[in-house]
Amino acid sequence: MTLSTKRTAVVVAVAAGLALTSLAGCNRGTTTSAGGEASGGASGGAAGKRACIILPDAASSSRWENGDRPQLEQAFKAQGVETDIQNAQNDTSKYATIAQQQLTKGCSVMLLVDLNKAGVQVAQKAKAQGVPVIAYDRPIQGADYYISFDNFHVGELEGQMIVDGLKAEGKDPATAKVTYVGGDPTDGNAKQFHDGADKVMSAAGIKPAFSTPGSWDPPKVQTYFEQAYTAQKGDIDAVWVANDFNAASVISVLDKNGKKVPVSGQDASPPGLQNILLGKQVATVYKPFQLEAQASVDLAMKLLNGEKPPAPTTDPNGTPFIPQTPVVVDAKNMKVVFDDGNAKISDVCTKEVADACKKAGLT
Repeated sequence: MTLSTKRTAVVVAVAAGLALTSLAGCNRGTTTSAGGEASGGASGGAAGKRACIILPDAASSSRWENGDRPQLEQAFKAQGVETDIQNAQNDTSKYATIAQQQLTKGCSVMLLVDLNKAGVQVAQKAKAQGVPVIAYDRPIQGADYYISFDNFHVGELEGQMIVDGLKAEGKDPATAKVTYVGGDPTDGNAKQFHDGADKVMSAAGIKPAFSTPGSWDPPKVQTYFEQAYTAQKGDIDAVWVANDFNAASVISVLDKNGKKVPVSGQDASPPGLQNILLGKQVATVYKPFQLEAQASVDLAMKLLNGEKPPAPTTDPNGTPFIPQTPVVVDAKNMKVVFDDGNAKISDVCTKEVADACKKAGLT
């Protein structure tokens, strides 16, 4: 059994043990399932149910199309539930159009990954039609539930990467010049990443020497960081970066200037894993999307059965929150990502990284 399988088993066991109360009148979908009758593993009444899912883009992370889409589709299919999964391609107008089309056709439950707060209005419309809404990975004000990793803790782990990276280079964090490169400020997760990281770094005496405008668009991030690098005349000791793709943009600027400093990240993406192996990124926060997907499907099935399970906690919006636990991955324990099937060695250990992979025992 792989690590992610074990984690998923824990999530399922916890979800199954939640006390249940009734939730009346929340299932309005009437579309016939593509699979016909519910499968043997489906809960009663799954036939004819339809899960409407909106993903935000394909650029900020490879996980949405390559990971979450097939995982959610397979997990709902196993329960006899039809899925309508669409991608807004980083366009809030398209996001709203997709939602309207889905609701017009009929949804029994909606899973929404927010995009620049476009999910708020969609959640309002869905709930007005009696359709329960699960905010997936990113918080949405007004959703019925929120399932994601503990994003404040993700930030804490990133902040610790910077503190540890500076100390490993013999630098005092309290006097180090650290640049902050955050995510899109309209994304609720970005603030949690920042606040968690800042808590840890501040405790170590770090004050941001420079903060760039936030974005999840790597080309924009590269431009912003180039400007920051120029403004600081390259006098930078470390860079806190919110995710791997942004980190890759930062590292490209550092490479161009022949500079290497501690850089943080998250998502355990192939570029991030490569940069870790090459010593250009301290580590990455690994968040197996399978945990989010399975926990969301388990919750959705309870909602479709008219149940309302309590959540362990609430998010800053007061939404019932079911958090998943992230882990830090570096060159020493990177094998877990490949063992879980969330990255391929062939994609990471390319010609330029082959020697580093061999040294790390990745073959």
